[in-house]
Amino acid sequence: MRVISGKYKGKNLEGFNINGTRPTMDRIKESMFAIIQNHLKDAICLDLFAGSGSLGIEALSNGAKMCYFVDNNKIAIATIKKNTLGIINKEIIHADCFKALDKLKNTKFDLILLDPPYHDNLLNKVLKKIKENDLLKKDGLIVCELEEEQIDCDFVLLKEKKYGQKTIKIFTNK
Repeated sequence: MRVISGKYKGKNLEGFNINGTRPTMDRIKESMFAIIQNHLKDAICLDLFAGSGSLGIEALSNGAKMCYFVDNNKIAIATIKKNTLGIINKEIIHADCFKALDKLKNTKFDLILLDPPYHDNLLNKVLKKIKENDLLKKDGLIVCELEEEQIDCDFVLLKEKKYGQKTIKIFTNK
């Protein structure tokens, strides 16, 4: 696993084997970041369910100003710390996703990356909490990676792309 583009391109990342996570495949990550590339410059990002931190690191590599990495798994947090060594514009939060969203409710994000554990049906609850806490800037984006879960939320679907059994959905406030 590695950073695929930007100033950290080629940086090797640990964490492809963290129990309970599934890293986003390079092909999907490359396509996802090609779609959102115009929203990355100076963006404030949230990588919720961060796992290895690869999505947030990719955002930072491509011009994001700050990234908050959140995960509830101690091994994931240790891995994010290793993978972001030398990257200064970050905050790593070891917490349940809902507690973290409450903690961050005074922050407005340009980009929120959501790749929750499949089959836990968390996306709708997390999207509702993001809306309740007004965490997304007016023209911000939420990028969701999911398998089968149906999404019913108060955000507008901008784009949807399927990659085999995985789907990427991008939402906005507009």
